[in-house]
Amino acid sequence: MPTCWLVSEDESHKPIQLLHYNTHILGRGPETKIKDQKCSRQQVQLRADCNRGFVSVKQLGANPTSVDDVAVGKGNQVTLKAGQKLYMVNRLYAYSVLFREDSTSSDAAPEKHRPTKRPRQRDVQEEEDPSPARKVSMSSHAERKSNGSAQAENSTPTPEKESAGHWSQGLKVSMQDPKMQVYKDDRVVVIKDKYPKARYHWLVLPRESISSLKVLRSEHVDLLKHMQTVGRSMVQQCPPSSKLGVRLGYHAIPSMSHVHLHVISQDFDSPCLKNKKHWNSFTTRYFIDSDEVITMLERDGRVSVKEGTSELLKLPLRCHVCHEEQATIPKLKEHLKIHLSS
Repeated sequence: MPTCWLVSEDESHKPIQLLHYNTHILGRGPETKIKDQKCSRQQVQLRADCNRGFVSVKQLGANPTSVDDVAVGKGNQVTLKAGQKLYMVNRLYAYSVLFREDSTSSDAAPEKHRPTKRPRQRDVQEEEDPSPARKVSMSSHAERKSNGSAQAENSTPTPEKESAGHWSQGLKVSMQDPKMQVYKDDRVVVIKDKYPKARYHWLVLPRESISSLKVLRSEHVDLLKHMQTVGRSMVQQCPPSSKLGVRLGYHAIPSMSHVHLHVISQDFDSPCLKNKKHWNSFTTRYFIDSDEVITMLERDGRVSVKEGTSELLKLPLRCHVCHEEQATIPKLKEHLKIHLSS
């Protein structure tokens, strides 16, 4: 099995070995030589998957930890891969991660510039299953502990899916790919969801790096209003005969760390909608309307998510039109045809 090492970019201390699937808590202290009081003694939680070639990074401290240019956010989790930089706090104290084949002793620390085999990355987009927290064992989040995320998935996504700043990096790749773009201006980019949960499903993404709803503040109101305007313009692409309309909104506990506005038709006619979590993430209060998010920012200066929101993903399957309960997704989809044809 390969070994994993966290390497200080300024070589202030020896590389720290991250044992496979072990939890490591790092921050200010003798192990990192960091003395900065803004760095908590328990700043980050790291967990390496040596076989798949990535490290799950969860921010524990109050001040921001970053992976490349993406702030993680307290309580959030992202994925660190070879070639990316982990900044312990406030864009300071840079680290890289090295994976190497254990051809010698596991106690032998690698040299800083030892060549490393970089895992193949894919361009990943929407989550397979928006559960409230990253799921470490799930590849699409190596944190199958449903902190609610589906970083979310329900099917075991590949490690590539959970990579890139927990999808935030994957989204950025998609944003820069002309083949993915359906609209762009100087503030936002619109792409089609790779795993659409309806006939029409777009994501409106700000060019500004914003990790999650938690970090949104009053100064972001104008940007979110612009995202909403752009999203509404996408609705014009839906045929007038579209029976059930379109909603614009955000997942309360998104699986990706880069803020994204969903523009989704309410037919939910898609093979990618496979399970209860998919359904409930768009048809319960887990899905917050764009207008409501903007109102919260204007009124409170922040977005509030009620405790227990992640439990909404476990609710019974109910039709979003007539609220009749259905036993399975296939039966629910069959039931929806009644509303689509009426």
